[in-house]
Amino acid sequence: MLTVAFELDGQSFTALNGGPVFKFNEAISFQINCESQDELDYYWEKLSEGGDEKAQQCGWLKDKYGVSWQVVPTVLPAMLSDPDHDKSESVMRPCSR
Repeated sequence: MLTVAFELDGQSFTALNGGPVFKFNEAISFQINCESQDELDYYWEKLSEGGDEKAQQCGWLKDKYGVSWQVVPTVLPAMLSDPDHDKSESVMRPCSR
């Protein structure tokens, strides 16, 4: 069994190679908060490369290792709470990405 300890942006993590019994699922995902469309596009392109295309929608994706990621614009909370009900509702409508 292989374990590794690492740090990302000051946050400590421990990863374990649990073999074929333990697989990645959506119960765990990493979130990347992005300030601009260019930043969103950059992370989306890099992380989705080689990943499951069926698992890529509405800010969620799976990378080539099966790890789930959320690529989120930092303006999302403001968009969801917009006083204009039509605008806030449109944020949650089905999307293609």
